[in-house]
Amino acid sequence: MIPFVDLKAQYLSIKDEIDPAVLNLLDSTQFILGSEVAALESEFAAYCNAGSGIAVNTGTSALHLALLAAGIGAGDEVISVPHTFVATTAAICYTGAKPVFVDIDPVSYTIDVTKIEAAITSRTKAILPVHLYGQPADMDPIMEIARRHNLVVIEDAAQAHRSEYKGRRVGSIGDIGCFSFYPGKNLGAYGEGGMVVTSNPDYDRTLRMLRDWGQEKRYHHVLKGYNYRMDGLQGAILRVKLRHLDAWTEARRAHAVQYNQLLAGLDLVSPTAMPYSYHAYHVYVVRSGDRDTLQQKLQEQGIQTGIHYPIPVHLQTAYADLGYQAGDFPHTEQAAKEVFSLPMYPELTPAQVQTVATSLQGILAKVGV
Repeated sequence: MIPFVDLKAQYLSIKDEIDPAVLNLLDSTQFILGSEVAALESEFAAYCNAGSGIAVNTGTSALHLALLAAGIGAGDEVISVPHTFVATTAAICYTGAKPVFVDIDPVSYTIDVTKIEAAITSRTKAILPVHLYGQPADMDPIMEIARRHNLVVIEDAAQAHRSEYKGRRVGSIGDIGCFSFYPGKNLGAYGEGGMVVTSNPDYDRTLRMLRDWGQEKRYHHVLKGYNYRMDGLQGAILRVKLRHLDAWTEARRAHAVQYNQLLAGLDLVSPTAMPYSYHAYHVYVVRSGDRDTLQQKLQEQGIQTGIHYPIPVHLQTAYADLGYQAGDFPHTEQAAKEVFSLPMYPELTPAQVQTVATSLQGILAKVGV
C-alpha cells in the first residue's frame, strides 16, 4: 500500500525531537498559549518575513479573525474563489459578509486576476486569494487592484507553507496571511492549529484580543471575542517541525520533478508551476477526463489518491443561498470533474513515486483513456 499521506512515517523520523518537546510541555503545564506558543509565533512570523504571528486553534479561525480584524462585517462583500476548501467561504459568512466568487485560472488553479475588477462593487471590502495546492496566486496584480480600490488583501495560505511568489514568502505579501496546521498540511500539528501573520500593529493587537475572549488583559474584555487560542502542546510540536520545513519542502519538490518526468507524454495533465511560483506541492494534482476509472484502478493496486475538490463551493447545498448556478464558473467546474491528487509527502521514496507512475502508465495503456 502506498498511502496518500503517511503521518506516522514523519513522526518516526523526528520522534527523538518531538517526544522530549511534548514531555517538557506537559511538565511546564502551560497547556493554553504559554511560552511555547509565543516562541512559535515569533519563529513562524520571521519564517514568513512578517512582523508578527498570532497563533489560533484552526486555520478557519485564522481566516475568521483576519476578516474581523480588517473590519469586515454585515453588508460587506469579499472576493474569493469557489475552487477551495469550504472553510474559505465559511469564514467570510461567519462575519456576516457575502462571498463574491470569480473563476480560477485553469492552469494555476488560483484566482483569475483578470476577472477580479469586474466583481468589485461599492460593497467590496476585501480580496481573499487562495494559494491552492501549494501554488501562490498571482499577487502583484491582486495588490495593484486592491490598492486602487482601497481593499484589504487577506491571503489564504492554508496549503502554502514555504511557498513563494517572486521570492517573497506567501502570507507576508497581502495585509494579513492565514495558515492552517491541520495534521496533513506541509507544516502540520498533532491536532488542530492555525496562525495569522501580519506586519500591521493595529491588526496584531486586535487579533490577539479576538482570539482570547476580546481581552486586552485578564478579565478586561474590550471586544466581543472568541475562544480561538492555540494549545501549548501544538506550539511545542510545531516549533520542532518548523525546523524541518525547508528540507521537507525540497523533498516534495523533488518528488514533483520525478512525477513530472515519469508522467510526461501520458494522457494526463500534470501540474504547472507558474513562472512566479516557488511551488510547495501540498498536493500533486493531475487531471483526467476519466478520473474515476483511474482512481479506482490505482486503489485496486494499493495506491491511495484524493480529490481536491469534487464539488465547487458555489454548488454545495450549504451555500445555495449565495445564488450561483452550474455554469457560472466553468473553469472551476471542469477542474472539479477532472482533478485528483497522487501520493505526496516528504517521506515518499523515489521507488514509491516510480510505482505510482508505472501503475498509471499501465492503467492508461490498458483502458485507453
